[in-house]
Amino acid sequence: MSFTVEERGNLNSLSYRLFFKNDKGKYVSPFHDIPIYADESQNIFHMVVEVPRWTNAKMEIATKDPLNPVKQDVKKGKLRFVANVFPHKGYIWNYGAIPQTWEDPSHKDGDTGYCGDNDPIDVCEIGSKVCSRGDVIKVKVLGVLAMIDEGETDWKVIAINVEDPEANDLNNISDVQRLKPGYLESTVDWFRRYKVPDGKPENQFAFNCEFKDKDFAIKVIKNTHNFWKDLISQKSEAGELNCKNTCVSASDSPYHCSVEEAKAVVSETSPPGNEEPIPSSVDKWFYYERK
Repeated sequence: MSFTVEERGNLNSLSYRLFFKNDKGKYVSPFHDIPIYADESQNIFHMVVEVPRWTNAKMEIATKDPLNPVKQDVKKGKLRFVANVFPHKGYIWNYGAIPQTWEDPSHKDGDTGYCGDNDPIDVCEIGSKVCSRGDVIKVKVLGVLAMIDEGETDWKVIAINVEDPEANDLNNISDVQRLKPGYLESTVDWFRRYKVPDGKPENQFAFNCEFKDKDFAIKVIKNTHNFWKDLISQKSEAGELNCKNTCVSASDSPYHCSVEEAKAVVSETSPPGNEEPIPSSVDKWFYYERK
């Protein structure tokens, strides 16, 4: 199973959208149509890459837009770029989400004590390759970090591309600690401080910042998949989320739409255009003492 992307609008502008197609050329939602599993028997998951490593543009699956294209987050009418908090530059992993998962905002997590953040579950892919925006890769899950973001549970799955040269050596979170010393500590530091330049407080973490292991992480992912099943079948309230899909069977989802409807959604967006320049301020480095 393979997927391609179609860019619309202008990169680095409010009009930019990245739509997905399956191997039959049909438009699909990266939230709802790309299967969660690449190989269920081996617990290998699909990951949709939203942000390539070392870049700053906060791209994300647009959960409230039809077909959920990837677009850049907007704050107060301006495109959002994450700050470079010393010593970090942009995102320090390939960052994205596992499709067909949902952190239910009405469900209080028994481990963290906070409800979900209303998004697909996030993934930090720690392999050696810098991926491209919109890549759909197969990942092996290694562990998970429980971030508490402004009073919401925001799980961060740690995973590696199964095609990475180091994939055979990394099978659990303890292997990351042993073979990539300092990487997990830097990951906590990144998530703790990345919003501070925007005037926000430091983020907090459950389990005293401890990464939970592979088995725990897979359990969390499967729970969010069950929440998504309730969402897509209308057993849970969608609120502002857009659940339009082309591949979930109509019997399982009242949000199923036709190929023609999907094409109409794409055609209503801006046509492809030239890339806009990235503001020079994005390269600024922020320094402040850790608390």
